Amino acid sequence: MRNLLILMLAGMAIGLSAGPLRAQNPQLKTESKLLKTRQKADRKALKRTQKYQKQSFKNQHVPKSVKLAMKHQRQREWRELRERQRNEREEIQDRRRALKESQRASVR
Repeated sequence: MRNLLILMLAGMAIGLSAGPLRAQNPQLKTESKLLKTRQKADRKALKRTQKYQKQSFKNQHVPKSVKLAMKHQRQREWRELRERQRNEREEIQDRRRALKESQRASVR
């Protein structure tokens, strides 16, 4: 599970590092659409993995402390995902603002 999360983070970091190279306005729109679909897929994947983790505890005797620890781990994973996705959206917005400012400066 953690390996999957680490791989997803590494893939997104690589994808975002190439982002400033594509700072054209139409490309920003397609980039934001791609980001939206990727984020949706990430949310679904995390939801699915957590669902299967939770189901694996159903027919087993697991101490309450372990159940609570796993619940808190799932909550931390959701918080990390939301924070990472928020940062990605803000990076696109910042690039869009920078592009608009540079276009305004070139017009003047």
